[in-house]
Amino acid sequence: MTKYFLSLPHDSAEEPTMESMDPAELQEIIAAVGAFNTAVQEAGAFVTAGGLQPPSTATTVDYSGDSPVLTPGPFVKADEYLGGFWIIEAENDDVATEWTKQASRALRSRIEVRALQEEPGA
Repeated sequence: MTKYFLSLPHDSAEEPTMESMDPAELQEIIAAVGAFNTAVQEAGAFVTAGGLQPPSTATTVDYSGDSPVLTPGPFVKADEYLGGFWIIEAENDDVATEWTKQASRALRSRIEVRALQEEPGA
């Protein structure tokens, strides 16, 4: 089965975190996401998932030369950033899109879905 990356974009100007959300809204979203995660797990489609801290907490490491260079912050400045993700397995794009619709509804947010590349000949 193909693995799919479901990504949650956030607005860089806001850098929302669970700590900055309204507690009542957060509890509703946590419950909805929990139900979604349970459904994905019970279907055998769950691989992994996680939420990310904002890009301002990042360190970029570049060891492409003779020694590593560490730079505080994200490697790219953008209007939006990756706030969280799921990796699921699905039989095809249509099935992955159906899971993505459910994730979007649970989070009350846009979600992007893309297949992970597979090694040629695999």
